[in-house]
Amino acid sequence: MNRLLKAAAITATAILASGSAWAADCPVTVLDPFDLEAGDINSIYDCMKDDLAAGYASQGSKVAENYRNWTATATRMAVAGPHGSRLLLTFANPIGAETYLKFEEEGVNMPAGSVLAKESIKIHKKKKKAVAGPLFLMTKVAAGELPDTNDWRYDALTPSGKVMKIKQSFCHDCHLGFEDQDYLGYPVEEVRVSN
Repeated sequence: MNRLLKAAAITATAILASGSAWAADCPVTVLDPFDLEAGDINSIYDCMKDDLAAGYASQGSKVAENYRNWTATATRMAVAGPHGSRLLLTFANPIGAETYLKFEEEGVNMPAGSVLAKESIKIHKKKKKAVAGPLFLMTKVAAGELPDTNDWRYDALTPSGKVMKIKQSFCHDCHLGFEDQDYLGYPVEEVRVSN
């Protein structure tokens, strides 16, 4: 019997380590993310925020381990539409925060080494709960290093911290709509932090 208990403990530890059990069970009553009120969004985030960070960091990504120490670019999560109508909250690293937080619409030139980390939560309509989404990452590399994406590298981590396979053109094709902003999307205006 003792071996069965040990095996169960090892299995539970493995499930937690893989990240499949990271996300908290956060039921929702409003199923359209665009209809969520600020209080609803804050409640969802409060329910999930610790598990989000722990899950993203569970596979040893240095960005995932540190992004919460960066500058939050919004006062709370919000839905902008892209990224599958997920609730999003972006953090900017110290290199990119000052430029990003200007939220300029023209002439933006993010410095090389800028990294943006975007947490995401999706409303699962059938299960009537909020579920963790990927941690989306954008990294500005040295000029000329990635000419096909205007020197941006797009990455993402699953809610369990595993690196996702990302087709760079898939991400960049959407970001082309923000060319004058150095291909950056911003949080919706109502939640942007003020400088």
